[in-house]
Amino acid sequence: MDGDRLQPASAGRSVGSLRFIGEQRIPLDYPFKGSIVGGLSGIDYDPRTNSWVMESDDRSEVNPARFYSARLDYDSEDFHAVELTGVTYFRQVDGSLYPGVADFPQRGGGRGGEVPDIESIRFDPQDSSIWYSSEGYRKLGMGPFVKQASRDGAYLASLPLAPMFHIATDRELGPRDNLSFEGLSFSPDGSYLWVGMEAPLYQDGPLASVQSGAMARITKYTRQGKPLGQYAYPLDAIPVAPAGKYADNGVSEILAINDRQLLVLERAGVQNSQGVFKFYIRIYEMDVSEATDIGAIASLQGAAYQPVKKHLILNLNESNLPYVDNLEGIAWGPRLANGHDSLVLVSDNNFNATQVTQFLAFEVIPQQAR
Repeated sequence: MDGDRLQPASAGRSVGSLRFIGEQRIPLDYPFKGSIVGGLSGIDYDPRTNSWVMESDDRSEVNPARFYSARLDYDSEDFHAVELTGVTYFRQVDGSLYPGVADFPQRGGGRGGEVPDIESIRFDPQDSSIWYSSEGYRKLGMGPFVKQASRDGAYLASLPLAPMFHIATDRELGPRDNLSFEGLSFSPDGSYLWVGMEAPLYQDGPLASVQSGAMARITKYTRQGKPLGQYAYPLDAIPVAPAGKYADNGVSEILAINDRQLLVLERAGVQNSQGVFKFYIRIYEMDVSEATDIGAIASLQGAAYQPVKKHLILNLNESNLPYVDNLEGIAWGPRLANGHDSLVLVSDNNFNATQVTQFLAFEVIPQQAR
């Protein structure tokens, strides 16, 4: 890839449509440098080093919380290869690895740190450090968080969060378990970042259902954690009724396009009678220009506000792809030879034999070129 293609295209990005380039997969339970690869729920690209990272949402059960570095080889014609180049373990404030649920009690409860559920990872555009978000672990009284790490996984800082995202273990208030900080994205210049909820806070109403959608909060923060704005994102209803016990729909990742627009990866999982999930994946563009700042609204139920506008960029289930799995990560890649941006998605296989770890590469067709 030449130098021009490695330059960030931050300010001038626009998304009209996406053209599929190709797919690569990593085998189930692939062993790599003492770890098992799976659960890849976040991905990002650093144009300064031409390198990729993707994190695992393994709650330190298979291996300690970690991220992988990789090289992705694709061009406008085909997706040629994914090559893992390293594995790095996230470290807590005291330098220790994150504990899993099984060894958490043996480490002295709260003195053992936090059980992670890491769902998003981003390079810092200003210094290429790593930022990552966790959904927390409500059952153990642990709330969601956003933290900064060095490239070797060492703890650097935590992002202060608005009180509404603190959990209350004695009542249904704050984030639901496993449905909180699923999305994370920096502004193009790195001066602020967005944090996206997967689903509504308890106080904001019920989850999306087959009959109706729901509202998820997406918050804009300074790098120091001061809220700059918060907006309601309208989730779709679950697209089909489940034949099994479970179905959901929520935000699985966000990605800033410019100062007012973001891509939103919306993911529904619908269980069949054998317990196997089918996934419904849509990429929307959301625009906050005319939306109400809801940061001061304690509960969205019965409140008057204007949600963000969104329009569909791509429904992956209607795009003639041979298979669509649990896609949870989305990132800008290097520019293609024709000057267009590229976009890469990755799926979280949940370490499950009924799923796959897939990487999908797309060419971004600018809006004016549609």
